[in-house]
Amino acid sequence: MGMADASARLSRQQTSSSSERSTELAVMRTVLASDRTLMAWVRTSTSLISFGFTIYKFFQYLRESRPAHETLIGPRGVGLIMIALGVGALLLATIEYRRETQVLYQQFSTFSPYPRSLAVGVAATVCGLGILGFVLVALHQ
Repeated sequence: MGMADASARLSRQQTSSSSERSTELAVMRTVLASDRTLMAWVRTSTSLISFGFTIYKFFQYLRESRPAHETLIGPRGVGLIMIALGVGALLLATIEYRRETQVLYQQFSTFSPYPRSLAVGVAATVCGLGILGFVLVALHQ
């Protein structure tokens, strides 16, 4: 009877260990999925910011070569809106990423320490460049 108890105990330990490892891997997959989602937002925001800046510069060049006619919202306004949308979307995506990862880290703190995310650093850099671009377009007459 003692041998059967030891075998059952060992089986439970292996199942528990396997279950913990499976949960740990699932948590890591979720963290990596959140990183990929944030990087997708970085790509989208970079596109919006660069497209807004490009619209501004292109129409500024056209205005210098030909006389401009008045419109409801000029190329500068469209450029500023595009840049602001890019920066705003990236800020909101980063805030949402931080919220999700904080909840995940609190619920599964036994699997810590979690690796630092490069995606947050890239998002902060792109956001800073977007703000700089917005300021430069806004101040240039």
